Amino acid sequence: MELLDSLRQTPLQDDTMSGHYEVRRLLGEGGFGHVFEAWDAKLCRSVALKRLKPQADVLHPEKLINEARLAASLKHAAFVRIFAIEGQGTSQSIVMELVEGQTLGQFMHSGKADLQAALDIAYQIADAMDEAHAMDLVHGDLKPSNLMLEANGKVRILDFGLARHIDPQATQTTTLCDLQGTIAYMAPERLMGRLPDTRGDVYALGAMLYEMLAGQRHFAHLNGLALAAAHMQATEAWPDLPETVPPTINALVRAMTAHDPAERPRTMPDVREAIGAQRGEPLTLATPLADETPAEEETPATVSIRLPRKRTLKWGAGVALLAVLAGWQLPNIVPAVKSFVTGEKAPAPYSEMASMAAGMEALRMLDQDSSKTLAIEHFSAVLKHHPEHAAANAGLSLAFTLRYIGGGRDETWLQRADIAAKQALVADDQLALAHVAQAWVLEQQGKYPQAMQAITAALNLEPNNPLGMYGKTRLLVHAQQFDLAQQLLDKAIALYPHDRPFISMKGRMHYNQGNYTEAEKLFRKAIQMDPHVANAYAQLSATLERLNRSDEALEVLQQGLQVHPDWELYTNLGNALFNRGDYLGAMQAFKNAVSEGKGNPGNYLLWANLGDSQRWIPGQVELSRDSYQRAITLIQVILRRSPNDPKANSRLALYSAYTGSQDDALKHVAQAVQLAPTLPDIHFRAALTYELIGRRDEAMAALRQAIERGYPINLIESAPDLLTLRRDARYQKLLIDMERNQKT
Repeated sequence: MELLDSLRQTPLQDDTMSGHYEVRRLLGEGGFGHVFEAWDAKLCRSVALKRLKPQADVLHPEKLINEARLAASLKHAAFVRIFAIEGQGTSQSIVMELVEGQTLGQFMHSGKADLQAALDIAYQIADAMDEAHAMDLVHGDLKPSNLMLEANGKVRILDFGLARHIDPQATQTTTLCDLQGTIAYMAPERLMGRLPDTRGDVYALGAMLYEMLAGQRHFAHLNGLALAAAHMQATEAWPDLPETVPPTINALVRAMTAHDPAERPRTMPDVREAIGAQRGEPLTLATPLADETPAEEETPATVSIRLPRKRTLKWGAGVALLAVLAGWQLPNIVPAVKSFVTGEKAPAPYSEMASMAAGMEALRMLDQDSSKTLAIEHFSAVLKHHPEHAAANAGLSLAFTLRYIGGGRDETWLQRADIAAKQALVADDQLALAHVAQAWVLEQQGKYPQAMQAITAALNLEPNNPLGMYGKTRLLVHAQQFDLAQQLLDKAIALYPHDRPFISMKGRMHYNQGNYTEAEKLFRKAIQMDPHVANAYAQLSATLERLNRSDEALEVLQQGLQVHPDWELYTNLGNALFNRGDYLGAMQAFKNAVSEGKGNPGNYLLWANLGDSQRWIPGQVELSRDSYQRAITLIQVILRRSPNDPKANSRLALYSAYTGSQDDALKHVAQAVQLAPTLPDIHFRAALTYELIGRRDEAMAALRQAIERGYPINLIESAPDLLTLRRDARYQKLLIDMERNQKT
C-alpha cells in the first residue's frame, strides 16, 4: 500500500491488510482512530478505512470490531454502510462507504441553514435515530462534525463508535475514556457521569436544531469546562429562538434541551412527528412528550410542547467531566446568593463539579500568588467529601508544588505535593493529571529523568493536557533543548491562544536566550491578555532595561505597582535604581522585595540583590555579607536537589566571590559555564566572578562570550563591579571588535 500524504497520516502498511487498498489521504482523526480515503482496486471504488490509533489498540482491541458490528446492524439510509473488516488482531480496519459532502458544522456556517433546511435535517436525523433506539442502541456523540450532508440534501450519520446497547440494569458511571462527546451537544446528565441513553441523543439533536435556527450555539462565548459548567448549572429553559421560528418549533427545541431528562420528548418519533406537523405532515402522537400523563388529550391541530419547569440544581458524581480538562478556561461558578430574609450572601452549596472547575481555573492562573490559595481551598473541599478523588488529589498536588516554588521552598509544601500526587496515582493511574502532578514534584526534587518519564506518560494519555505541556516545556528548557521547547510552546499557544502562561513562558525563554525584541512583544501581549497580573509588568520592565530603554522600564514598573505591589516589581525597581547609581533607593526596593508582608523572603535572588545594594552604601557593607550568606543558604537547598542547574551554580559562584570564598567561586563558575555554554547571563556572571577574585584574563574572556551571545552593553557599562575592568585597554578593543563584526 502506498501512502500519498505521509506527513499527515499514520502508516497503515502491515501484513494483515489486503494489498488492493491504496490509501490516499487522511480524512479525519478522533480520540481513538484515524479515517483514511482509500481506493479499492478490486471493485474500482473509493472507500473509507477506519483504524484505531496504535496506542488505542493495546487498551481497546475490541473497540473497532464492535463499532463495525453496531454500524452494520443499522439499515436506515442515513447510516454509513459497512463493506468489510480487514486485518487481524489489533491491526484491524473497517472498510466503509466514503461519504462525500460537507459536515453539518460547515453547513451551519455557510449561512444556508434556514427554517425549512433546519427542519428537514432534524427530521432525517430523528427518523434514523428512531431505528437505532428501537434496537436499544444510542449514539452518544451526535454533533455537527459527525453528520454529513450530501449534495442532494441527504443526511448521513458518521462515527457510531460510542454507540452501546442500553442496559436497564447498568450500574456503572461514565469513565474518563467513555466521555468523548462534544460538550456543547452533550446532555447535562452525561456531563455529570451518567451513561448515554436515548434522551441524551434527543438533547444533542435539540442543541443542533437550536444552533441552526438561532445562528449560534447556546453559550457561544464559552468553551471547555466553562461551557460544561454553564450547561450543568443552567436549569432554566434555553432562550427563545428568533420570532421567525414558529412557536411550536421554539417550544419543541426548548423541550428537547430541557435540563431534566424527564422533561424532554420521550422518543425520536415524538420529535420527528412534531417536526412533521410543522412541515404539514399528519401527526400521530403515540406517546407523551415527557414521563408523565398529559393533563388532557390534544388534537393534532392544537398539539403543544411543554416547557421545562423550574427546578433546583442537581449535581451528579461529576468525575466524567475531567475528560475535558484539556481546556482550562473556567468561570467563577456557583456564586453566593443573597438571602431573601437577611439580605446577606448565603454560602454557596457544595458542588463537587463546581469545586473541581474552580480549582482548575485557579491552576490555570498558576503565575498569580492568589491562585495557589484558591486552588488548595477548592480541591480540599472536594477531598473533604471524597478523600480518594483522583483529580482533586492531583490538583491539590499541583497547587502545593506551586506554593513550594513561590513560598520560599518550604519542604513541607513539597512533601504534601508528593503525598497528594501518589494518592492520585493510586486512585487512578490512567488519569493524565495525576502523572502531571507527579512530574512536577519530581522536577522540584531534581529528578529530571523521572520527571520527563512522568510527563511523557501524562501526554500519552492526554496529548493536549495544558498543565502537562507547560511542565514538559519547563523540563525541555532546563535540558537546554530549546528547539523542542519552542515547538511544544507553539503547539500549546495554537491550542490555547487565550492562555497567558504559555505566552509568558515563551517570552522568558526568548529573554534567557538574549532575544529581547521578541521577549518584549510576548510580554506586552501577556499584559494585553490580562492587565491585572503584576509579574507580567515585571518581566516587561526587565526586558526594556536590557533593550536600554530605562525610562520606559520605569513607567511599566509604576503601572505594575499600581496594579498590585509584588516582589518581582520591587526587584526590578531596585535593579533599575541600582543601574542608575541610586543605591539607597535600590536598597529600599530590595528590602520590600524580601519583606514578609510585601515580598518573598524565601527567594535567594532577592537577598543577593539586597546585598548588591548594601555593598555600595557606607555603613552597610557588613550587612551585605549577611544578605549574601542568606542567599547562599537558600541556593544550596536548590543545588542539593539539582546539582546541574547552571543558573544556580553561576549565582552561587558570584555570591561566594562577594563573601570571599574564592575556591567555591571557582568551582561553581566552571561548572555553570560547562553546563550552559550558550546562555549570555551565565557568561556575564562568570565575568563578574572572575573580576571579583582578581582573575582579569578569565573575566575578559567570559565577557567576550557574554557580548557575542547578546548580553546588553548598557548593563555591562552600568555594572559597578566592572568599573576597573572597563578601563582596561583590552575591554575597549573588545568593543571595537564587536562593532566591527556587526558591520561586516
